[in-house]
Amino acid sequence: MRKLTEYVEMAAEEYLQETGKAELDSLWLAEFFQDGGVMDDYPSQNLVGFYALVQKALTIKIEKAEKLARLQQEKSERSAKR
Repeated sequence: MRKLTEYVEMAAEEYLQETGKAELDSLWLAEFFQDGGVMDDYPSQNLVGFYALVQKALTIKIEKAEKLARLQQEKSERSAKR
């Protein structure tokens, strides 16, 4: 059995790869919740709570990616000025 945090990270990563969107689609997540094994491993976990966890993880992933892109852009701009 996987940890709930592993399911959260898997869902956020998979959603980001499939859609590239920052706002989590509830139908997509409901399908993941059922077909991904979350419901089987954590029958007391409700979908609304899982949605909040995945949305938070998704937001963090996007913020990190944006920060990395800004840092790389600043680095290339500094290199171009030399």
